[in-house]
Order: sequence, then structure tokens, then C-alpha cells
Amino acid sequence: MTDLYPAADERELLRQAATAHTAAAADVEAFLRRLPEVPDPADVTEYANLLSREERARADRQAAADAAGLRLPSMESE
Repeated sequence: MTDLYPAADERELLRQAATAHTAAAADVEAFLRRLPEVPDPADVTEYANLLSREERARADRQAAADAAGLRLPSMESE
């Protein structure tokens, strides 16, 4: 019996994660373009939420890259 809904391959999951990360980063950029000269507390809260979303999307993208075999050696200096 074959699965009617086969799981997407790892590369497709990586593409989807990259798309989500790009969208989240674009939302941060759009926010920064409309940011007033003197941000108010609501602006700070929105920025924090946007950054959290972007960071989660980046982590998801990295996890998908790892699953697809694109593990990179640490880029941090010792």
C-alpha cells in the first residue's frame, strides 16, 4: 500500500523554511523602514516580537538545512 500523502523531501522542507525566514526578515525590514524617529513602547514590543519570529524562522531553517545534509562546521572563532 502506498502513502497517498508522501512526506516532502528534506530539500523541499529546507526551501519552505528558507522562504519563511526570508518573509520574517522582510517584516523586520519593513518595520524598520516605518519606525518613527522616537520609538514608543509599542514599537519596542513590536520589534521584539518581529525579532523573535525571525530568530525562530532562522533556527527552523538551520534545522532543516542540517536534516538535508547541509551541516556547516562552527563559524565561531575559538
